[in-house]
Amino acid sequence: MAGLRFVSDERPTDAEALDAYSQVVTRVAQQLSPSVANVRLRRGAGSAVAITPDGFLLTSAHVVERARGGAVSFPDGSELRFSVAGRDPLSDLAVLRAETNDLVAAQLGDAGELRVGQLVVAIGNPRGFGGSVTAGVVSALGRSLPVGPRGAQRLVENVVQTDAALNPGNSGGALANGDGYVVGINTAVAGFGLGLAVPINDVTRRIAHALMTDGTVRRAYLGIAGGSRPLPPRVAQRIGRDSGVEVIEVVPGSPADRAGIRPEDLLLTLDGTPLNGVDDLQRLMTGERIDHRVEARLVRGDVELTLEVVPDELRIPSR
Repeated sequence: MAGLRFVSDERPTDAEALDAYSQVVTRVAQQLSPSVANVRLRRGAGSAVAITPDGFLLTSAHVVERARGGAVSFPDGSELRFSVAGRDPLSDLAVLRAETNDLVAAQLGDAGELRVGQLVVAIGNPRGFGGSVTAGVVSALGRSLPVGPRGAQRLVENVVQTDAALNPGNSGGALANGDGYVVGINTAVAGFGLGLAVPINDVTRRIAHALMTDGTVRRAYLGIAGGSRPLPPRVAQRIGRDSGVEVIEVVPGSPADRAGIRPEDLLLTLDGTPLNGVDDLQRLMTGERIDHRVEARLVRGDVELTLEVVPDELRIPSR
């Protein structure tokens, strides 16, 4: 009959769906396992992912927290010595360097394209069992993970939460999508049935590159603690957005303090970039802004102000 649509009932059977799932996991494991190494240290162990043929591997900073070097081994039985090229506690990422030109480099993807419910595969070395593969789904996105030493903690934004089983030793291993692209570096077990991974995105790619080339990541520092807050209706209507960053605390003697920024100020922009949340502010705290004047637009009560602030370099306290 005209105007009627018939919905096909030819859905895959449970057996067909499970077979398709199994084929995806198997393909990803075969593609990626040669790139995932077991990291062995004098104290502890973990995992790492080869990212270039000439010896660079990406892992979690806490895996090699106090190490200068160690050994990595691969599923084919090969073993290499490595040195720590650089570590960044504020992203929980580190880069290792092994003397070789024969690594099978993994392909890095973009965690920004992940969706809740999407299949992901975790590969690592839990409890020393090399090349272990687990699978699950992305159970949440947009989580925040506090990392770094007390006094200099930052939030790793847009952390990937998965129900793929992660155990001690998985840290530094790969979280991959169904196409075999690495979209996260497994970093923590959040609780029974929950795992977290630092996302692979533009920010973490820049961090990895800085660790490969300079051995460190330089960050600018303002000296405030804040959170996302709604803007006053008049301001929101005028600038065309609803939120800014409320200053909750200002560190005495910090660049923000010297510039005259106060608690309860609402930051609108920094260096011309809109601030909707703390993650926007953190993304701007890059090395090139250290010791350079930037404009901070803010709302204080009913008054809009523009202040000049000169960020310092963030120093991580030694433990």
